[in-house]
Amino acid sequence: MGLTVYRRSEVDRSLLSGATVAVVGYGNQGHAHALNLRDSGVRVVVGQRPGRGFDRAAADGFQPLPVGEAVAGADWVILTLPDETAADVFARDIAPALKPRTTLGFVHGFNLRFGFIAPPPGSDVIMVAPKGPGALLRSLYAAGKGLPALAAVAQDASGRAFDRALAWADAIGSTRAGVLRTTFAEETETDLFGEQVVLCGGVSALTQAAFETLVEAGYTPEFAYLECVHELKQIVDLLYERGLTAMRDRISNTAEYGDLTRGPRVIGPEAREQMKQILEEIRSGRFAAEWLAEARGGGAKFKALHEADSATEYERAGQFVRSLMPWLADKPA
Repeated sequence: MGLTVYRRSEVDRSLLSGATVAVVGYGNQGHAHALNLRDSGVRVVVGQRPGRGFDRAAADGFQPLPVGEAVAGADWVILTLPDETAADVFARDIAPALKPRTTLGFVHGFNLRFGFIAPPPGSDVIMVAPKGPGALLRSLYAAGKGLPALAAVAQDASGRAFDRALAWADAIGSTRAGVLRTTFAEETETDLFGEQVVLCGGVSALTQAAFETLVEAGYTPEFAYLECVHELKQIVDLLYERGLTAMRDRISNTAEYGDLTRGPRVIGPEAREQMKQILEEIRSGRFAAEWLAEARGGGAKFKALHEADSATEYERAGQFVRSLMPWLADKPA
């Protein structure tokens, strides 16, 4: 059976009509959801503590409120907080202020999947997870386009929870592209796995290892960076836009032969076994427990790991290569 793709024709827009939606958190995802919802005619309030997010929300024309106050006046509450802080904010500020039967929305399933947040039984609990960063969600919406999204229901108190998720997805522009139904567990587990094995962890480790291999063999660091990091974007763009086969049609025969014969040696049985182990750590909850313990314990290990690469030859070579493209400095941080 093929996947069902939900588009604008399946949406009951009246489900958001007259509702007040509190977006809690005004960061990467929060600002895009709040702005897109507002531009779709939805009444939006922002719950945000003072700081960078508060100032950004005010600059965008909102009047940000303390989280509890924003939640108390809302019919829908959408949490866009970081995974590591969401449960504490929910217990302290959100749960005591929730009105009965408030629709509770998530943009990622992490805290529901691993039991860090327990929603009240009378609420619809839904998720709309756009498949991309908030800046892209916002820019595509502003251009009249949309970013695909996953939608899920964890609790259907009203009998129309999935319809509510579609209405939300429509209001942020995702039905212009397509919405796929999933579960909180599937979205969370595949999302974490993709981040750790490919998108962040895998790509970072692979490019660093390749760069260091060339430098240790005596090659110029800047040349190594150009080959192992800079040119990666060209291949990723082709994969994103056209797929694996069409990407191979657009590279040289030499490159494709090397890809087909040497790639499996890099990602061989040992790497695949590690992928299985990482997936098991995710599905069992061990990774989630480890990360929450690290964050709540002050994050010393996380900070040390974050800072470890800042002064490496890899980063120095990258700074030089990026200096050859001054237009990159114009991109927003």
